[in-house]
Amino acid sequence: AADIGVSRAQAKQYIDSYFETYPGIRRYLDEVVAQAKERGYVTTLLGRRRYLPELTSSNYNQRSFGERAAMNTPIQGAAADIIKIAMVRVWRRVRNRLKSEGFAARLVLQVHDELIVECPEQEADAAAKLLEQEMMNAMTLRVPLTVEVKKGASWYDAH
Repeated sequence: AADIGVSRAQAKQYIDSYFETYPGIRRYLDEVVAQAKERGYVTTLLGRRRYLPELTSSNYNQRSFGERAAMNTPIQGAAADIIKIAMVRVWRRVRNRLKSEGFAARLVLQVHDELIVECPEQEADAAAKLLEQEMMNAMTLRVPLTVEVKKGASWYDAH
């Protein structure tokens, strides 16, 4: 509610309307929480586990946190898995081009779902293409992974 500047009642109405429109998402989230309560953990797309002892807490706030974490972890964890794969693939490609072509680009940072590559301006197009290819192909899913590559003199400028 605070993030979008509406009352809590309006935010609840918005969420309820969303789940009425997309009932499969509500079922999925309910199933994830039920499985987490049964197992004590949730998994990411690649099988990493997050244990959630909060789910058995007698404290309502802790239990509610555990339920939210159970819902968020599979999605956010999948994104983390994918960006880590992409990061390794980009690093390998950059390293191989450095050895074979004297490519000066280098992977310098990950920020959430972004990979930051630093390079001379004359390599920017090649680095952008390499980055896009590796990020889009980091994992094969039923839906395509899309990538938006931006260039700038600094991270701030690229945004």
